[in-house]
Amino acid sequence: MVSYRLIDTHAHLDFKDYEEILDEIIGNAKDVGVDRIIIPGVTLHDIPKIIEIIEKYDDIYGAVAVHPSEAKSWADEYYDQLKNYASHEKIVAIGETGLDYYWDKSFIDIQKHAFRQHLKLAQELKLPVIVHDREAHTDVLSILREFPEVKGVMHCFSGDVDFALECIEIGYYIAVGGAVTFKNAKELKFVAEKVPLEWLVLETDAPFLAPHPFRGKLNEPAKVRFVAEEIARIKGISPKEVANVTSKNADKLFFNI
Repeated sequence: MVSYRLIDTHAHLDFKDYEEILDEIIGNAKDVGVDRIIIPGVTLHDIPKIIEIIEKYDDIYGAVAVHPSEAKSWADEYYDQLKNYASHEKIVAIGETGLDYYWDKSFIDIQKHAFRQHLKLAQELKLPVIVHDREAHTDVLSILREFPEVKGVMHCFSGDVDFALECIEIGYYIAVGGAVTFKNAKELKFVAEKVPLEWLVLETDAPFLAPHPFRGKLNEPAKVRFVAEEIARIKGISPKEVANVTSKNADKLFFNI
């Protein structure tokens, strides 16, 4: 049994992978000290399922958004729909939102518009944002700077140390997940080494990106401890210290604690 506290700031527990095993998955997380999990939104269609889960389980929270890869269908009436969902007491963020130039660059302008609408909503509701950034670092940072009152987290961080420090400078935490355990993840390991622990949070991005030695298998929040252990190894400190500080960071950002 792990004797320290962990928070998984990003796990897609509403996905079909978990439908038949959700009680087991949440039990596994509790067994290793994970006492809070945040489920990010991907589409408007997903949100009722997220709300169903967060109402059933005490320590599960949610976020609402239309993922940038889904933004091709964005309509401005989505703003009020997201705002209505975000009024739920256990919705703690707007996200995941941002820009993704990896899969499809044919609707970049729509992505940017949707991203700005999400940031506008976060500003209005005084909620943090969960930012998805894939091969779009310059544009993401530029748009974030348009909303200086909004703070948040760079989900599944994929930039270099310089970019990480620029994000920290404008008030964004760096989220590190299972990829940091991969042998070939030299840049991410360097980010984990150089970014102050006070600016890191942990995530799994479950069901994706299971850490070594589970790579390629179903990921789950319980495996966030392997992320904490790898960051501890990289920084030369204890896993308990990593867990405690990153949990305090998540508490501050998402729960105003």
